[in-house]
Parts: sequence; C-alpha cells; structure tokens
Amino acid sequence: MFWDRVAGVYDLFADIFNKKTHKALIAAVSSRIAPDDAVLECACGTGLLTGAIAKRCRTLLATDFSANMLKRAKKKYGALPNVTFRQADILHLDEPDGQFDVVIAANVIHLLDEPYKALAELDRVCRSGGTIIVPTYMNRSEQGKTSGFASTVGKAGADFKRQFTFDTYKQFIAAAGYDDVDYAYCPGRVPCAVAVIYKP
Repeated sequence: MFWDRVAGVYDLFADIFNKKTHKALIAAVSSRIAPDDAVLECACGTGLLTGAIAKRCRTLLATDFSANMLKRAKKKYGALPNVTFRQADILHLDEPDGQFDVVIAANVIHLLDEPYKALAELDRVCRSGGTIIVPTYMNRSEQGKTSGFASTVGKAGADFKRQFTFDTYKQFIAAAGYDDVDYAYCPGRVPCAVAVIYKP
C-alpha cells in the first residue's frame, strides 16, 4: 500500500515542505478541543496532529488504516497516558454510536471511493451536540488545474479520488446535508480547508 511505503518520509512533507500549512492546521484543529473531550482521530497518519490534540483533550483514540503510519505515530506519542492507538477503517469504525465528543479525520476524504459513507461513520460515532472536524488538502486551483504536488504524488500512487478548491469543498460538505459548519483556510504550498461541523 502506498501509505505504508511513504510512512518513513511523510513527516518531511508536513514539517519542511508544507510547514506553513501544517502549523496553521494544528492551530485550527486544536483550538476546537476542550479538556473534558473524548476524541477520535481517524487517519492519524504519523501523528502530525495527534500530539497537539492529546495535549488538549481528556482521552484520544488515534486510528489509521496503514499499519506503518500507525507504528510511527505510536513511536512518537505512545507514552502519552491519555492516547490509545488502533488500526481501523474509516468506513467501518468499530465504535459505539455517540461515543465521542469530537471526531477528527484529517486529509483523507479526497482519497476515498466513498467519502460520504466515511462522513456518515464519523457522524455516527459523534455524540449529539458534538463536533466533527474534517480538514482536507486543496489539490486544485481556482482555475481548475490540478496542483503540481497532487500530480506528482498521484503518479507515485496516492490515488486521489477528488481534487477540491475551497469553494468545491464547501459544496461537498453541504451536499452531505450539513448546514451548521465553520470553515477555516490554512494557506501554504499545499493549502488545507478545515470544515468544523456541529452535530445537532
């Protein structure tokens, strides 16, 4: 699997190549988390957000489909007492309904064949009145062109299923039936849009 193969170098992308975006993303996500929150993080990757989330919440379950990504995240943050790591499929979460106060799935929606099914699962495990946070990289310019980064990584095997602009991402979230949503834009070489969905 592509993500298992790139786990060893993925941090270089966020910490060096896309540092500006990543810094803004950490701020945008962590500011939405309260000390008493039980949080689920799907697609945690190598833990790029995990450490920042863990500092602010009561408990964190960090999951990823890639065993190698999860291994690297656990190596960095496995000693934190409030964090548990588990391999999981975002389309089939093995968690009870309404289990979490905050559910986060960063930079994975554009990779999925069934993104709306993933959103439905995130919604299912989030409690009523909770928050679903879905950051996603913007891989298409406002002129409709695929970014050079997306083209390169796609050819290497990332297999992007969707390429969003900020506006088309808002449309995508609205089409899922959500209307109580805040959006943030994290600029950088590969910018990121953050949808903060408030579950009724």
